[in-house]
Amino acid sequence: MNSSSYTSPHAVMMAARNLLAGTAILLSACTSTPSSEVVVSVKDQKMGLYNEGHLVRKYKISTSKFGLGDSPGSNRTPLGKHEIIAKIGHGLPTGAVLKSRSWNGEVLKPNAPGRDPIVSRILWLRGMESGNRNAMKRYIYIHGTPEESRLGKPASYGCIRMGMKDVVEVFNDVPIGAKVVVTRGGLPSGKKVEAQPTPEVEVVIAQQAPVPPVTNKPIPVAIPVPEAKADTAASAAKSKSEAKVGPEAPTKKSESKPVAKAKSKSTSVKPQKMTTSNRRQVLASHSHS
Repeated sequence: MNSSSYTSPHAVMMAARNLLAGTAILLSACTSTPSSEVVVSVKDQKMGLYNEGHLVRKYKISTSKFGLGDSPGSNRTPLGKHEIIAKIGHGLPTGAVLKSRSWNGEVLKPNAPGRDPIVSRILWLRGMESGNRNAMKRYIYIHGTPEESRLGKPASYGCIRMGMKDVVEVFNDVPIGAKVVVTRGGLPSGKKVEAQPTPEVEVVIAQQAPVPPVTNKPIPVAIPVPEAKADTAASAAKSKSEAKVGPEAPTKKSESKPVAKAKSKSTSVKPQKMTTSNRRQVLASHSHS
């Protein structure tokens, strides 16, 4: 076998490692710069999630109870600009215990007594400045904690702690390569993006006429008029209206005067008083007869 063609196993391993490193660098260069950014306020003990400068959400967190710094073994939280280089725990249940960045099968509830492990998710940080260049080697994470009652005040050993569910939400929203800035000051307010309210539909109700009360009286029904009668009535009304000339004068009722009854005169002759003269006339008339 020609010794010049022989390649040692060590050389093969080194070549493979260099190839993987080059591939990782190439993939990193092809990755677009994320528009999201995370800001951690040591003063407020809060974390803000921003999208293109707008505050989207904020969370209660805890930084180190030993203060600020980047010295190895100091258990302090480093300041300055970082980036997320790895996300660990995808798909695990909320409260899953992560030991050496692997799930040990245990799941804790919030504020489990006597327990303070890393739970739920890990977002691994790498320092981008000289004052935080040791962050990755010091295993500075953003991670979940079961001690949620202590959030809002410094309580960690250098990492940035979050609630069990809150860290899952940030894990899902923030990509690898996102920038994380840890500042002494307060959390920038930014312009918070709020959901726009749904426009209310204006309902116009037409005014209805009052409904008459229901009674037991029969409802009058129009009776149809035969066509012959209708034509006769219409012709009579038309001829009556055409006969009128000039303004219509009110009609006066004719007053009938009572007629006096004539008294009938009796033809009876009043009896005359018998006198001597009259008696002679009567006897004379009888004698001539």
